[in-house]
Amino acid sequence: MNAKLYGLDGSEKGTTALPDELFAQPVHEHLVWLAVKRYLGNQRQGTAQVKNRGAVSGGGKKPFKQKGTGRARQGSNTSPLMPGGGRAFGPRPRDYRTDMPKKQRRQALVSALSLKATSDAVSVLEGLSADAPKTSTVAGVLKKMGVYGKRTLLVVDQQNDAVWKSVRNIDRLETTLAHQLNTYDLMKAEALILTADGLARVKEVFSK
Repeated sequence: MNAKLYGLDGSEKGTTALPDELFAQPVHEHLVWLAVKRYLGNQRQGTAQVKNRGAVSGGGKKPFKQKGTGRARQGSNTSPLMPGGGRAFGPRPRDYRTDMPKKQRRQALVSALSLKATSDAVSVLEGLSADAPKTSTVAGVLKKMGVYGKRTLLVVDQQNDAVWKSVRNIDRLETTLAHQLNTYDLMKAEALILTADGLARVKEVFSK
């Protein structure tokens, strides 16, 4: 499996080989779905809570007599049927986290990478460096590559503050470290760009 190779200025340099063990594997859609579901669930705080009839103020005296009013009988003004009453079966604090075996998580990630490769959505950039933050420079590179304005995921090998500050204000561009690559970010992106060092790091971490 090959991907387009781009120079430091965004000009096309030809193609480069992608490791088949990561980018040319069968796509397991169900594992991808499970991995995305797990990722989103693990982001939830699970702190939503409402007051039930035992938590709202009021109660005690019967709101009106049992018979003769023409209304439905009521025993307490904290009932969910009454204005200002508690809520029935409302959300309570809970943990939305789920687990997934490591081999399945790895297979889901490989499936997502393979899906992007077969869709010609993977590009390799020879490098991305900056002595000082310069957003316009990175934006110019993306425009030359034809991905500016698309939902793009940029994968780099290590933290670089100048690069980080150069890309953080570019709309629809997200950046991640190679060892933190995950299925959700891959499936969310329309285009995947890996620096050459980032690709080497992805191979090192996920080819085991």
